[in-house]
Order: sequence, then structure tokens, then C-alpha cells
Amino acid sequence: MADKLTFSLVSPERELFSGDVDQVNLPGSEGDLGILPNHSPLMAAIRTGAITVIADGKETQFFVQGGFADVTPEGLTVLAERAAPLSDVTAESLSADIEAAKASLSTLQGDAALAAQQNLDGLNALVGTL
Repeated sequence: MADKLTFSLVSPERELFSGDVDQVNLPGSEGDLGILPNHSPLMAAIRTGAITVIADGKETQFFVQGGFADVTPEGLTVLAERAAPLSDVTAESLSADIEAAKASLSTLQGDAALAAQQNLDGLNALVGTL
């Protein structure tokens, strides 16, 4: 279907979503991305946050933590280090991740510190929306 984007969201545990959609918004490490059908090829790192899938006027959101997005002529594939339906995520379930991210910041430098800060920022932003 030329007017739809084939999208697949995969975590190490399972495939969370597979289907044709109108748009996918995702948190890239360099900024947010909106992917539409016929998007130019692209590969981007994913930061902690929420992916929004728009299909037939309905929005579905997923929590993601790390991974990569790959846009090809065939569609979009997100390989997430960790992913779950956002409806399954609670502020309480993120608290351990937030504490671990805070603890790791003091021992990291350079790109590792930046990645840990982005992770912490993403977790805190998600808690604020739950």
C-alpha cells in the first residue's frame, strides 16, 4: 500500500507491533522523528521515551528504551532494547530505572554520561505523563 507505512516494533522478548500505519513518531537520540509513508531511508538511534503509532485516526503508544530505527523503502523497523505498551507502564514501575540512572550519572563521562542523562530525562518525562 503506497499510502501506508509498514511498521514493526521489536524488543528482545517479542514483536510488539506489526502492521500498516499512517505515521510513526519516535524519540531519536538527536531529536524527535516523524516517519510517514515513502520517507527517505534513515537509520537513527532511539532514546528513552514514547513511540506514537497513528493508524486510521487512532493513536497507540509504546514505551521504548534504547535501540535503533531503520527506515527503508519497505517500511520502518524499530529494534528496541526494551519496549512495552505505554498502557502497561506506571510511574512506580519506572522508579527503579530512574534511581539506577541517577546513580550511574556520577560515574560516567563523555558519551556514556550523555546517554545516561538522555535515559534519565526520558524516564522523567514519561513519569510526568502517566
